[in-house]
Amino acid sequence: MAAAAELQGKYQKLAQEYSKLRAQNHVLKKGVVDEQANSASLKEQLKMKDQSLRKLQQEMDSLTFRNQQLAKRVELLQDELVLSESKGKKNKKTGEPASQLSQEQKNVFDEDLQKKIEENERLHIQFFEANEKHNLLETELRSKLEVLEMEAAQHQAVVDGLTRKYMDTIEKLQSDKAKLEIKSQTLEREAKDCRVRTEECQQQLKHLHADLSSRLGESLNIISEKVPFNDTRSSQYNALNVPLHSRRRQLKLRDLAGQALAFVQDLVTALLNFHTYTEQRVQIFPVDSATDTISPLNQKFSQYLHENASYIRPLEEGMLHLFESITEDTVTVLETTVKLKSFSDYLASYVCFLRKILPYQLKSLEEECESSLCTAALRARNMELQRDMKKLTAVFEKLHTYINLLALPSTNPDRLLRTNFSSLLTYIASTLNGFHDVMKDIYKHYSQKAALEQELPTATQKLITTNDCILSSVVALTNGAGKVASFFSNNLDCFTASLSYGPKGGMEFINPLSAECMLQYKKKAAAYMRLLKKVQQSLEKITKLEQEKEHWMLEAQLAKIRLEKENKRVSDKLRNSVGNQRIEATQESLFTLNADEQEKEDAAEKALREPVQTASLVGMLITTENEEAPEADTREDLIKNHYMARIVELTSQLQLADSKSVHFHAECRALAKRLALTEKSKESSLEEVRQARQSITRLQDELTTTKRSYEDQLSMMSDHFCSMNETLSKQREEIDTLKLASKGNSKKNKSR
Repeated sequence: MAAAAELQGKYQKLAQEYSKLRAQNHVLKKGVVDEQANSASLKEQLKMKDQSLRKLQQEMDSLTFRNQQLAKRVELLQDELVLSESKGKKNKKTGEPASQLSQEQKNVFDEDLQKKIEENERLHIQFFEANEKHNLLETELRSKLEVLEMEAAQHQAVVDGLTRKYMDTIEKLQSDKAKLEIKSQTLEREAKDCRVRTEECQQQLKHLHADLSSRLGESLNIISEKVPFNDTRSSQYNALNVPLHSRRRQLKLRDLAGQALAFVQDLVTALLNFHTYTEQRVQIFPVDSATDTISPLNQKFSQYLHENASYIRPLEEGMLHLFESITEDTVTVLETTVKLKSFSDYLASYVCFLRKILPYQLKSLEEECESSLCTAALRARNMELQRDMKKLTAVFEKLHTYINLLALPSTNPDRLLRTNFSSLLTYIASTLNGFHDVMKDIYKHYSQKAALEQELPTATQKLITTNDCILSSVVALTNGAGKVASFFSNNLDCFTASLSYGPKGGMEFINPLSAECMLQYKKKAAAYMRLLKKVQQSLEKITKLEQEKEHWMLEAQLAKIRLEKENKRVSDKLRNSVGNQRIEATQESLFTLNADEQEKEDAAEKALREPVQTASLVGMLITTENEEAPEADTREDLIKNHYMARIVELTSQLQLADSKSVHFHAECRALAKRLALTEKSKESSLEEVRQARQSITRLQDELTTTKRSYEDQLSMMSDHFCSMNETLSKQREEIDTLKLASKGNSKKNKSR
């Protein structure tokens, strides 16, 4: 699967690169088309400019020819004028009509000459303007030519880079193809091995299925005959069943309860300080009770505040009782946390205390506002504190409502649904966050109020100190509220999982009486398990003692046999070596020893009336009442007992083999499931490999076509650039010729 995922990732990367290349190809195509269009437009402009240049050249030639004619005409006219002047000097005596005629001709010639001069100036101006336009056009065409050459070089560089990139991509794809072929071959070999193992497992599964089917029938018959009813079908009976005990969960809940107890203790300390310092402030502001009499309202308010400990201390006590009720051996759910109700009652009494002091607190703040020393800013802070105190009381009322609902499953769980309590825990978390926000507002507004009161001219050091103490208690309350809110929000999942011990599919809570009975049953079950453990320990101890007893009995019998043999050997030796007197003395001593051994054996028989079995290598020994049994009977008993021990040992081995077969069957079922999953994954892998091969083939085809198209485009672009270079070279030559011609004409005009 990992190889298939890696292969899929490579194909996705290749597809992304291919899409990028296609987008770049589209951009290049567009750029080539734009360049072709620009080249065509430039060719058209060049043709038009060439035509206009030729036209101007023709006009220039005609003007030059006309100028030459006019110059000749001017020369002729000048010659004629000189001749006429000379004739006029010679013929001064001619008549007035002849002079008038010459004067009129002269005027005509002057006008004609003036017109020719003006026309010549106009032609010079037109020629200068045409020359300027030609220079501007030449400059513009040269700049465009440079831009086109730069763009052509850039396009050529892009084409070269793309060509190199395509070649690298082709090489990479070829290497990936080789790797994928190797992986596909290895996957095929693994698939063959999996098929062989699958067939073997299927055969084993068939045998195990047949065996389990027979055992299942026997088990069903036993259940139908021995089990009277199924108590899990009835909710009433199921509520009495002892749930599974999770020691880790209980330890975690006890740890959470310990943390909650520490937070509640901090809050209790902060609340005590806050109410106590508020009482001190009422005694000294706006009127100091040491110098003057305070108002009856503040007297009553101070009296109520003095009773705060009797309402706040029980909160710590109730939380302590709740913490002590959560132990390692109990089951902590809402049905069994009876101490939560007492904590809810203590919280209700504190909420009543807050409701009782709230009107006096608001009136006391109004009395401060009515004082002559109260400024507008201080009055605004007092109004804000009034709203904050109302919010604080509302938060505690809401918190008490939710905790009271949370304690209902342990007292009256009728028509209560577990799903609603999940949202109830969420509401408690949001309420605690609201409590934290209210305390932050109180700290903000009270710190501003204390700063303003410190600036008053009548502010005493006692008032400043009291305000600082109140601010410190408010800071402690804010920090405690933040810790409680974050603690409850972070452990909300754990609290939600501890709603009830009933079945997971159940909707309602368990009756508290059933929960109490369940706890009693759990205690009895724990005591029974401890008793079983003690019995097991006693049985193990007895077994160990019996084994030791059997060992020493065996040692005693072996010692007895060795003693008899030694006595026989000694008697034979003495009989052969000494006379009858010594033999008789020796026999008497042996008789005395035998009598002592007989007494010891009688004592052992009284201690052990029943046969003794042992699992030693020698076998099992059975003590008999007849001490003088023959050696053959003893040997037969030893062999018999040895085989009895072997039978017991084989029976235990058979039981062990049965348990191993059950375990092997479970493993075979797990292997069968894994085999099915492996087959599915193998099929999906083969499908992915097939798709990968198809995508590789498709990508190779697309890459080949793309490569061909790019090669065609590159050849077309190179041809186009060659043609553009030829055209530009021709244009340069024409421009150079035009420049030379214009320079020659300008020189001629200057000379003229």
